[in-house]
Amino acid sequence: MSSLQRITLPVAAAVTAISALVTVLAALAFEHLGGYTPCALCLIERYAYYAGVPLAGIAFFLARAERSGPAALLLALCGLGFLINAGIGVYHSGIEWKWWPGPEACSAGALAPLSGNLLEALETARAVSCSDAPWRLLGLSFAGWSAVISLGLAMLSFLGVRNARA
Repeated sequence: MSSLQRITLPVAAAVTAISALVTVLAALAFEHLGGYTPCALCLIERYAYYAGVPLAGIAFFLARAERSGPAALLLALCGLGFLINAGIGVYHSGIEWKWWPGPEACSAGALAPLSGNLLEALETARAVSCSDAPWRLLGLSFAGWSAVISLGLAMLSFLGVRNARA
């Protein structure tokens, strides 16, 4: 039995849920503790994690209760969501590298700080640009890491589903 065949449905679901939770908590920490304001695409990239954590968690408990059919379906949905999210991360990374233009909603400058007169601040507020990568690690921005992690979670989810069917 190869090591990939040992990744059972409950193991894949648990690792997917925990990894997605850690990833989204890291994103929230960078935002709230590190001061990195997310752009519109960054916020969209979090949707797969927000949905994936509870879905994979439920899949884990279903698999442990020997309800592998519904568990596999939920984990397959997680995999599909993370696969789509990986594509969004690649699209966002391409915008940051100036390979293609981003959506109109992402072309503004940095968000004006909200201080003083609230109405005046709201009138001058601008969205954070999706084309600027405020941080990189090993050459990858937040969007690039989201693409890599999402692809890994998609592959893990699909592997768990495949091994449940075998």
